Amino acid sequence: MKVSDKVVQHLRLLIEQNNMQVGDRLPAERKLCEQLGVSRSSLREALQQLISLGMLVSKVGAGTYLQQLPSNWSQLKIVQPLSDLIDEDPTYRFDVQEARMILEGGTAWYAAQRSTPEDRIKIRHYYDQVSHFQALGDADQASLADAHFHLAIAEASHNLVLIQVMRGLFDLLQYNVVLGRRKVYSETHRFDQLHDQHFKVMDAIERQDPDAARSAVCGHIEFVVQQVRSIDEEEARHQRASRLKRITP
Repeated sequence: MKVSDKVVQHLRLLIEQNNMQVGDRLPAERKLCEQLGVSRSSLREALQQLISLGMLVSKVGAGTYLQQLPSNWSQLKIVQPLSDLIDEDPTYRFDVQEARMILEGGTAWYAAQRSTPEDRIKIRHYYDQVSHFQALGDADQASLADAHFHLAIAEASHNLVLIQVMRGLFDLLQYNVVLGRRKVYSETHRFDQLHDQHFKVMDAIERQDPDAARSAVCGHIEFVVQQVRSIDEEEARHQRASRLKRITP
């Protein structure tokens, strides 16, 4: 394990022991080095790692502040490398969708059996939020509500392992939703189709029909995959046609 990774672990423990909250300022570097028993260069490397991942934020002349609680730091080894892969080659997002079908098919199945009235109210709340923010033209908030909709279903499964996996991958889920929305949600008729698919998932959970819930969520994700592939192919054809026009005498 790299020294900076060990320092990250020590920082996490220190923050938890001091019950620090989002927005709290970390001690000065010299004091942190003394508390953690590490060199300033190792500390700075660890801090920069956490800052680049959005866990901490550095304010010029004011110090370093906690931006996400350590409970979210589990994403460091999973979400960032996968997000980097998607940035380098967007086709990796289809691997994410395949993983979602396996994972969310299971959470929806259990949610239909185990969800409480409070769980179902929460799922419906985020379902309504997607429409609300979509109508306002706020794509970022609509994407966040969409991701929360799927996370609420996972939480309604009452399976602690599935819930932790979904929470750990939440940023990647939201990132994937944003990528899909840039393409699929840009047209009204597609949004209507996707919103209807969300309704079918929610309705199956409310009716306590696990097979229908699993089928609905897998069908929804498969639809997104097909639509994104179709749009990618159409864009590629337009690009080829545009290049052909430029070289045609």
